[in-house]
Amino acid sequence: MLSLRHDLRLPLRRDEKARADFVSGLRRHVFETVAGEMRRDYGRAVAPRLAADAEPETIHAAMRGREAFQFYSALRVSSQEMVYQAIRPAIERAGDALQRKAAALAAAGGGGAKAAAPLGSLTLDPDLEVPRSVSAIDIHLSPGSYVEEYAEDDLAVGAVYDNRLAVSTFGVFGPNLDDIGQSLARFVRARHPGFAPRRILDVGCTVGHNTGAWKDVYPEAEVHGIDVAAPCLRYASARARSQGRAIHFRQMDAEALAFPDESFDVVFSSMFLHEVPRKGIPKVLREAHRVLRPGGLMLHMELPPADQLSAYDSFYLDWDGHYNNEPFYRAFRAMDLRRIVAAAGFAPGDYLQHVVPSWSALGEDAWRAAVDAPEAPVASEKTGRLSTGIRWFCFGAWKR
Repeated sequence: MLSLRHDLRLPLRRDEKARADFVSGLRRHVFETVAGEMRRDYGRAVAPRLAADAEPETIHAAMRGREAFQFYSALRVSSQEMVYQAIRPAIERAGDALQRKAAALAAAGGGGAKAAAPLGSLTLDPDLEVPRSVSAIDIHLSPGSYVEEYAEDDLAVGAVYDNRLAVSTFGVFGPNLDDIGQSLARFVRARHPGFAPRRILDVGCTVGHNTGAWKDVYPEAEVHGIDVAAPCLRYASARARSQGRAIHFRQMDAEALAFPDESFDVVFSSMFLHEVPRKGIPKVLREAHRVLRPGGLMLHMELPPADQLSAYDSFYLDWDGHYNNEPFYRAFRAMDLRRIVAAAGFAPGDYLQHVVPSWSALGEDAWRAAVDAPEAPVASEKTGRLSTGIRWFCFGAWKR
């Protein structure tokens, strides 16, 4: 299991660590070896029987009867459930200690007892109505989703999210689970060296793992993260403070941002939009446009759209929409990104999209060489696929 680099990491017993390591290794096996065998089975036995222009749902229907697909699906669901079984006992045992650590960090201002000034802030809104798209769904099969609270000032589901991600992604997200943020922020700096954002907003930040990367890359910027889930934000604030990162976290709905017009230079999200109902996505994008200053950047790391992948790769990514409690997943992937960005107020010619290599997978020198080289195509087995050497798809626009 990845050892998280902050003071809220769990004190695992040997049996718990062995269990987490086993589940993490199983997840790697499923996503790389078993998934590869399923693809070969498709090529050998299914593709020759389908029309060349077969749709992802047609492939899904044809594959459901195949043992390779059934084995892959059974292992994915089982391993996902095993992730929670592996980490929850330690979180339940350490719950009180986690809350005490969070309270101590808040009292000290973060960064240790000798911190000269407070590191960031945490603002919760007890009157905020959490959307049912979050509260009513155990997303990723996670009991309690992101919002369940079991005690006053609870942050347990934040700990579940952080540790679940560490186990389930088997190192692909980097040692601080912030590879998306590190890769995209560094990509922006490499491609636009004269761009110096003063205020940066991460919408749907959960535990702030990618929010902090923007503070690393742009240390002079004021960085904010918003989410609707209070327990995740409590955890995010303590996590950031323990790492010495000054970040301002607020409980807020991305569809109705409580920020003034033209108050940010970057609006960013990572793996967020596909968790939003289809009718809410235009609202999120319009709000991003509203709060951006002229010359600002909207950038969303997301699943690659269905119309830019092969039918098989779309079928593969759509698995989560069928079996992993991701009800809005496929609707998002079917959207015309250029159209919805333009409808949000951005000039059509200012739309952008990129395929960004993983910074933590390559290291600084190799990553920079990859960024300087021609971009990899969106239609690649590595784009958006949880596997070693993943490439991140992102889209957005500059605001005139």
